[in-house]
Amino acid sequence: MVTLDTIRDIKICQYKDGYRFSVDSLLLFSFINLQRAGEIIDLGAGTGIIGILLAQKYPKSNVLLVELQESLAKLAQRNIELNGLGERIKIIKADVRDFVNMNNQIGDGASSKYLDSKYDLAVSNPPFRKLKSGLLNCGDEKAIARHEIMLSLKDLIKASAYFLKHHGRLCIIHLPERLSEIITFMRQHNIEPRRLRFVHSNLYSEAKMVLIEAVKGGRPDMKVEKPFFIYENDGSYTAEMDAIYEAS
Repeated sequence: MVTLDTIRDIKICQYKDGYRFSVDSLLLFSFINLQRAGEIIDLGAGTGIIGILLAQKYPKSNVLLVELQESLAKLAQRNIELNGLGERIKIIKADVRDFVNMNNQIGDGASSKYLDSKYDLAVSNPPFRKLKSGLLNCGDEKAIARHEIMLSLKDLIKASAYFLKHHGRLCIIHLPERLSEIITFMRQHNIEPRRLRFVHSNLYSEAKMVLIEAVKGGRPDMKVEKPFFIYENDGSYTAEMDAIYEAS
C-alpha cells in the first residue's frame, strides 16, 4: 500500500510498510547551504525526497537520483512527476558500487551522459549500520536502506569522489560514533571535511547524528557549528526543528 504524504511544499508517495523517509532526510536538506548548485547527485536516493527538496531550493539546478532498489526507484519517478520536476530531475536505477569498480556498463545509453558527468554537490543519507552476518534479510527494503548490505561507507565516499568536480561538495548525515572512520575514508579520496554539526535529541542527550560537509580537493580547515537540538525539554519541537518542516 502506498501513502501520499506532504512535507514542506512537496508531495511524497511511499510504501506504508516499506522504507519511509525520516527526519534524517530533512536535517540533511536543511544543512546544505550552498549559494548555488548547478549539478546535484543524490546517491541512494530512496523515494527522492532530498533531491526534490534541493531542486526546489536551487531552481536552476539539475538533479540526478541514483537508487539501487527498483521499488524505491519507481516511487522516486512517481514523486518527480507528482511535483512537476520531470525536466530537472532524473532517476537512474543503479548500484553505487559499480562506480567504485569503474564499471563502464552502468545504465543504458540514455543515462550514460548523467553517469559520466561531474557534479557540484553530492548528497547522501546512507545506510548507517555495519552489516552483522546472519541478522538481516538481505532482500528487505528497510534493511538495505538502513544497513550496509549493498553499500558500505567506504564505497559511498569513493563513489562520491568519482562524481564530484574539483572543489565540489559532499554532504552526508551519519552516526557520530563513525566520524573518525568517515574522515579517514574522505581523506583517502582527497575529500576534506570542512563543516560539522552534531544533532541531539535535546539539551541533555548525547549527539545522535552528525551532519558533514566536505570539499573535494579542499584544504584542512574544519568548522564545528553549534549543536542542533530536535526537542525542547517539554518534548515539543525546537523552533529550529519547526522551521525545517515549514515551507520557505
